[in-house]
Amino acid sequence: MWIRTLAALITLVAMASLAVNVRGDEPAADTALVIAVDVSQSVDAARYKIQMDGIASAFEDPGVIAAITGGTQAQILITLVTWSDTAETALPWTLIRSQSDALSVAAVIRALPSRTGEFTCMARMLRALQSGALLQIPMKANRVVIDVSGDGIDNCDDTPATGIERDQIVAEGGTINGLPIILAGENDQIVGSGAYRKPGYDINSLSPDKDTTTLDTWYRTHVIGGRGAFIMPAKGYEDFGRAFRQKFVTEVSAYTVPPPRKSHKIVANQ
Repeated sequence: MWIRTLAALITLVAMASLAVNVRGDEPAADTALVIAVDVSQSVDAARYKIQMDGIASAFEDPGVIAAITGGTQAQILITLVTWSDTAETALPWTLIRSQSDALSVAAVIRALPSRTGEFTCMARMLRALQSGALLQIPMKANRVVIDVSGDGIDNCDDTPATGIERDQIVAEGGTINGLPIILAGENDQIVGSGAYRKPGYDINSLSPDKDTTTLDTWYRTHVIGGRGAFIMPAKGYEDFGRAFRQKFVTEVSAYTVPPPRKSHKIVANQ
């Protein structure tokens, strides 16, 4: 019994370091950013490449590099996680503090081998981050942000599970932002309890279908959370690079609450 209690205390102490403000000259990053990329069944090789090229292009963008190096600490940490049935680390925690660092990360991301899965297990991904990447941040960070992109709702667990995992991360000081990918003819109408589900999922255990809604609304309701959390929808995979770059600059810039924009909607969490 005491062993389990000790383990729980150790975990709580580790999680408490998620959003610790920097003190003195202790090395720190402005932001520790988890880039969580959907690789479920709907993401074929072409869509995977579009996502990785879009992320890599962001790190090559002068505006993004200026945002990274313009913070108080002038450096950020990133890790890239691909997720579907499970979550896998594609790029471990990496420090970026110069243009050279950013360009090197871009090259690594472009060269990542394609990863595929079948289901969209978002709650399980968030749970895996809590026991993995978020406990492994190698230095203190002023902010911890999880950037979740995907083209569907969680089809492994009932809807409340995603919000439960989100709330646990937010309670520890983290922020989760969303990049829902809206696909004409695929997910641009409604999503909800009737969505494609993992075999063995107990359809009879579903809560009443109150969540039949649009994907961006589902993300806003069940995924994003924390200080200044927002969504940045992409209008198809061809718009992913633009959406990611704009979202990334917002996440690593000095301000925490994104300003309103006329050309592309940013929805702030209230």
